[in-house]
Amino acid sequence: MKAVRTIFLGTAELARHSLRALIHSPAVNLIGIISQPDKPQGRRLRIKPTPVKTEAIQHSLPVWQPSSLRTDTALLRRLKNLAPDLLIVVAYGQMLPPEALEIPPLGCLNLHPSLLPKYRGAAPIAWPILNGDPQTGVTIMKMDETLDTGDIITQETTPISLTETEGELHNRLAQLGAQLLARTLPKYLKGDITLRPQNHQHATYARKLARRDGEIDWRRPATELANQIRGLNPRPGTFSHLQKHNESLTIKFWQAKPQPGTQLEPGTVTETSSHSIIVACGQNHLRITKLQRAGGKPLPAGDFLAGFSIAPGNQFTTPNTTTIKPSLRPNISQKYHQIQTA
Repeated sequence: MKAVRTIFLGTAELARHSLRALIHSPAVNLIGIISQPDKPQGRRLRIKPTPVKTEAIQHSLPVWQPSSLRTDTALLRRLKNLAPDLLIVVAYGQMLPPEALEIPPLGCLNLHPSLLPKYRGAAPIAWPILNGDPQTGVTIMKMDETLDTGDIITQETTPISLTETEGELHNRLAQLGAQLLARTLPKYLKGDITLRPQNHQHATYARKLARRDGEIDWRRPATELANQIRGLNPRPGTFSHLQKHNESLTIKFWQAKPQPGTQLEPGTVTETSSHSIIVACGQNHLRITKLQRAGGKPLPAGDFLAGFSIAPGNQFTTPNTTTIKPSLRPNISQKYHQIQTA
């Protein structure tokens, strides 16, 4: 089978793994890469290339970085002139205009890191952890004009461990998705796969998570708080304010697990040791084993306590409201409600 002329669209580290797989795939001939513009990163805000651009340059592939493919008419004309047979999109970060979707005769494929129709949207890796789901996976779909609603080509499921963080799950799904893409493409190009429409009635929307979502509400059960700490690690991170000597100090949490405990005022430090800090929750207690002062480094609990005293009876504050609801269920957006009732 002759390799098909393919343009790859991707930006984030998740997409880099898929690009590597495609570079070594005999099924496709990569004729160009589209990525988002480079952005300032780090404390010094130095401009750094996107992970996909870095990979593409290493393999001498041409890269275009429009601020928006919807408004860059010159690049759209170039794409039409290049006449790609196929577009593949992974973690690109922007919606494609209808004009782009119409260019390749073999369609536009997208790799999404969830088991669609669950967790459409911007944060599909974090939300299954936040919700305490036992499993998640990756989906390859044929794109249409709305977000993550296209027909499913194939899916692969993977369990989520009780200690896995968003960062760890991200890395696993990146590799799992790249491998699935490489296996699936030859079958898709031969026409050996029957596409399956999504059931829009089962769709959920995984909205983007912000820093405010990281504030711990100690009135919630310890199991949910442990999931929150895992699901927001490494970004945007979880935190709470410790009341000490008439000061409010911000503490970040990176590793914790629930344990049985008697009912006490939520947020009360009940015990400290060389291995952990234990805090009372709305149900059971939370054993925190890795944490960080604002401006400091993440440390094991013992090392943290060696330089900063926290004692039983100290109190973490509880916010007036909680951004992540106790159910931890992302709401179905109005867009998907309109789709399923159309």
